[in-house]
Amino acid sequence: MARIGRPRLSPEQKAELWERWKGGQCVSDIARVLARTKGAIHYVLALTGGIAPVARRRGAVALVLGEREEISRGIAAGRSIRRIAAGLGRAPSTVSREVARHGGHGAYRATEADARTWERALRPKVCRLASHPKLRWRVAEKLALDWSPEQISGWLKREFPDDEGLRVSHETIYRSLFVQTRGVLKKELIGHLRAVRRMRQPKGGTTPSRLPGQIVDAVSIRERPAEVEDRAVPGHWEGDLLSGTNNSHMATLVERHSRFAMLIKVQGKDTASVVSALSKRVRKLPLELRRSLTWDRGKEMADHKNFTIATDVQVYFCDPRSPWQRGSNENTNGLLRQYFPKGTDLSGYSQAYLNKIALRLNQRPRKTLGFETPADRLRAVLQ
Repeated sequence: MARIGRPRLSPEQKAELWERWKGGQCVSDIARVLARTKGAIHYVLALTGGIAPVARRRGAVALVLGEREEISRGIAAGRSIRRIAAGLGRAPSTVSREVARHGGHGAYRATEADARTWERALRPKVCRLASHPKLRWRVAEKLALDWSPEQISGWLKREFPDDEGLRVSHETIYRSLFVQTRGVLKKELIGHLRAVRRMRQPKGGTTPSRLPGQIVDAVSIRERPAEVEDRAVPGHWEGDLLSGTNNSHMATLVERHSRFAMLIKVQGKDTASVVSALSKRVRKLPLELRRSLTWDRGKEMADHKNFTIATDVQVYFCDPRSPWQRGSNENTNGLLRQYFPKGTDLSGYSQAYLNKIALRLNQRPRKTLGFETPADRLRAVLQ
């Protein structure tokens, strides 16, 4: 009895699969639309690490089927190679190689020659990282330091502007990681990406927001000075509380001008603990870095007036359900989940360890800073 295998997806279905995947649809939704199991959809996605394969196309100067048919008719009519080539507007050597490659004058068939050529073009191309050992070493080194592929690509351009051999796109790095058949970068390096997954995920989705807390005498973000909005003046911060299991928390602060981050251990989520820890840390900053703090509507900053008295830093509060108004801080919190995944008990980490992680973040090049690091940007401000 013949074994019945998994039903294959037609080329049209695969095209629709990738279109929906790139549009941000989940595996379950795609499977439902295509009337396939989730396993079948995941199998197709996993073959290329969730990265849509590049559509195949012929080279601009390659012979096409119509030209091959003209060659076949010319041979049947007894015309010379030069005469056939002249009729096609091709070099005689091109036609001569084509005929010799596919059986010679006696066996040449246009359709078979075209099919064999198309099949032969499936051979894998050599990946850039595979052919440039020095570049591959640099990429692997930075991945091991938890740099993102985009940070590595931008840093290489900045660090080696005159060396074309040390250039690689972030997409090439992702493909080398997720498409393991290339065998260029060790799959263990995937674990250093911010989101530890085996497939590249499409962009999409929204960030859930919290319910607003009741803050007495809260000053709205809409009352912030213009210098805060344009990020031209350093010393304006965004803050939030990152939570773990067992009622554990840490405070995160990000300076808007440089994206410099500070992580602060707090004993609890109550406003007294949070304000005390923040005040102690902020008072150590130079005066030029103590201008304002923007927080969400969490009740941990209910005692914001005492914070302002202790630090001379005005606190502004975001609109309800508007985390995007603290975009730099939200982005940093996302980066921190690489080191502190959801479900982690944060109480076991010392302030020294939090400082170590903050230093690692601050020494990463950022696209928004022209691939300069936050530490270098802040250092330039303070000089």
